Amino acid sequence: MSTYTQILYQIVFSTKNRERTLINPNCKELFKYIWGILKNKQCHLYQIGGVEDHIHIVSHLHPSVSLSSLIKDIKVASSSHVKAQMLFENFKGWQEGYGAFTYSIKEKDRLIEYVKNQEEHHKKISFREEYIALLNEHGIEFDEKYLL
Repeated sequence: MSTYTQILYQIVFSTKNRERTLINPNCKELFKYIWGILKNKQCHLYQIGGVEDHIHIVSHLHPSVSLSSLIKDIKVASSSHVKAQMLFENFKGWQEGYGAFTYSIKEKDRLIEYVKNQEEHHKKISFREEYIALLNEHGIEFDEKYLL
């Protein structure tokens, strides 16, 4: 029997200290680089986007790939790439942790639009507020002292 999965992830992580360093137009280069990492890991990217202090990735993970190793690979490789290419002048790296939320494939179109509209979304709500809402929506217990 073959392995079949249909798990849609929304992965969210921030720049170190939530510094607002991801400045356009170089975000497209960063997102393209991360897409390449996902592709090399046989993961399917549906959407990637974000604003100056964090990014969202909507993806399906290949069954052979663990979530934590994928995120580690994305952070390490993209951080090195950003620094080597000098994409963002004050970029110091990514925060230590991350959020990963699972969704039914039926939510795919809604998630894609949500990530596409990050700039508009964050005119009304901060990343902290957004992240707390995601944690609450998914029933994840957390301690606010660990949220910058």
